[in-house]
Amino acid sequence: MELLAKLDQQLQALDDKNLIRKRRSVETACAPRVMVDGRELLAFCSNDYLGLAAHPRVGEAMQQGVELYGAGSGAAHLVSGHSRAHTLLEQRLAEFLSPHLVEAQALYFCTGYMANLAVVTGLAVGDKDTEIFSEALNHASLIDGARLARTKLSVYPHADVAALGALLASSTASNKIVVTDAVFSMDGDLADLPALLALCEQHKAWLVVDDAHGFGTLGEHGRGALEHFAIRSPYLVYVGTLGKAAGVGGAFVAAHRTVVETLIQRARPYIFTTAAPPALAHALQASLDIICGDEGRERRAHLQALVAQLQDSLRLKRWQLLPSKTAIQPIIIGENDETMRLSAALYEKGLWVGGIRPPTVPAGTARLRITLSAAHTADDVRRLADAINELERT
Repeated sequence: MELLAKLDQQLQALDDKNLIRKRRSVETACAPRVMVDGRELLAFCSNDYLGLAAHPRVGEAMQQGVELYGAGSGAAHLVSGHSRAHTLLEQRLAEFLSPHLVEAQALYFCTGYMANLAVVTGLAVGDKDTEIFSEALNHASLIDGARLARTKLSVYPHADVAALGALLASSTASNKIVVTDAVFSMDGDLADLPALLALCEQHKAWLVVDDAHGFGTLGEHGRGALEHFAIRSPYLVYVGTLGKAAGVGGAFVAAHRTVVETLIQRARPYIFTTAAPPALAHALQASLDIICGDEGRERRAHLQALVAQLQDSLRLKRWQLLPSKTAIQPIIIGENDETMRLSAALYEKGLWVGGIRPPTVPAGTARLRITLSAAHTADDVRRLADAINELERT
């Protein structure tokens, strides 16, 4: 009981600082309008950026996948769990990203978290002379991957290319790995990938890019940050998430075939886990069809129009809308209590917007994290902006 009492004290300390997280159970499919506890809410907190999570074509492909392959995979990929559906998806992803990667291959993972752990640890394994250079605002999965690699780690300040250059120049490691988000999940800004890649090519370093929030939404064809910046290199190791814009689940790593083969042989998060259900991989092929087709272009254009509309409609004086061109539109409130009061007030108005607090963001920068979807309408965004403007005035 003493152990339980200690945990209770720790939980109470979080509650005293308004840092307790709570779950709500959604009773309907992922969409802008959802039922939660018997109430219909207009949600601005999902990462379903293109509105594909409940797309009929994707749902039909999921059902077809279950008919073809059943509900589960039954084993790890290297035992008997690697399905034809996984192979076909990986081939499609490699072909899709081949304009930006030399001799591209792809590897499918159960989650983005596992993909990032696998990449960072897999590239570091077997080479004692490794140094990892990690962006200060990287996602937790990249941070944990760098820690698990158990090698030298240097953290460079957010968006400070010059600082990274100085670190690379002073490093004597023979295996250098630069790790960065492409779109930063809490601020919505983009890393300067062309400048980072130029440094990596100069210093013979890998550039690991986690494009969880850019894949599907950025670039003319939805190829993400690589297409947005028009970059191509054998030094690139690209991680894309398939549970956000693609609307289903899992993630992938795409890189030179030698890198992918290295991960198959070395990456413990890939080797020692049951493969994701093949039905997911089958459904994701339908998602890719949409992303790279005319409908995908239309959805991306509509999403950008909604971003512009929200920015034009907000009239903030006390709070700060960060300058993001992506679907992630954060409003800095500052203190935890005020942020959660504002989130609750929006919830009472039928608008679901998440309040983000430390340790996810630095102390004093608690915020509303608004995420827009191509499934939202202009009227939806107008309703949200009007509500936020009204609450700031009160």
